[in-house]
Amino acid sequence: MSKRIVIQALQPKAYEAMFGLEKYLSQSKIEPILHELIKIRVSQINGCAYCIDLHTKDARKHGETEQRIYGLNAWRETPFYNETERAVLALAEEITHISVHGVADQTYNNALEQLGEEKLAQVIMAIITINAWNRIGVSTHMMPSLD
Repeated sequence: MSKRIVIQALQPKAYEAMFGLEKYLSQSKIEPILHELIKIRVSQINGCAYCIDLHTKDARKHGETEQRIYGLNAWRETPFYNETERAVLALAEEITHISVHGVADQTYNNALEQLGEEKLAQVIMAIITINAWNRIGVSTHMMPSLD
């Protein structure tokens, strides 16, 4: 892969703004494991190896199981995720693929029913934020470290 720019080094204030979103989300009502599931699933869809590596490690630190991490890309076909997680994962997928079909009323309403308005707003912001990080990672060829 060709070498690309390092945005954090060239535009540190842009990263500061992104980290501001992360700080807001860390103080939200989103449970840490659910937040990591969002980050992993969106990163899988977007093909961001850097973020997949980072957030699977973070999910494990929060107590997530290997089985649920490995099954995440096939979450609909497993019994590993509860109703709230399923609603959030469906929403995350539709927001990530927003140009294809938008967000279906059924998906949105199911997430609203599971989360309530305040937490739904926070989850939407979490989905948007990881999509932004993924676009930075993929466009600049950020690579996970070998460890």
